[in-house]
Amino acid sequence: MANLLRQEYLGGIRQRNWLKTMKKAQVYATHKYARLAPNKVRVVIDLVRGQPVSEALRILKFDKTKAADLLTKVLKSAVANASNNHNLKTENMFVDEVYANGGPMHKRIRIVAKSRTSPILKRTSHIVVGISERGGK
Repeated sequence: MANLLRQEYLGGIRQRNWLKTMKKAQVYATHKYARLAPNKVRVVIDLVRGQPVSEALRILKFDKTKAADLLTKVLKSAVANASNNHNLKTENMFVDEVYANGGPMHKRIRIVAKSRTSPILKRTSHIVVGISERGGK
């Protein structure tokens, strides 16, 4: 029983910390279950973190990776959310927070030598982009 209560207590802490981090940036857009490994997305994410939105879109336009295409869509969605729902100006927006977490893995097997199997993990990722205004907020 004590172990169960402890798990619930820890879960509450995790949830509260998660809510604190989500309130940092103004507007968010997410892409869940993207069929690309998180470590491949994080390479592109490091290029656009902290950049103005126009500069981030320019950087992503000339990157030929699948991660750049996915990140472009999420970034455009976040900009649309900010301008339509929160009346933020596009000129003042910058990429405040962007990260890619691992999602569920599709597990497959591959037959190798001596009739043995080795696992194939097809990884997915959850991409989150947070947009803020540079001037006031």
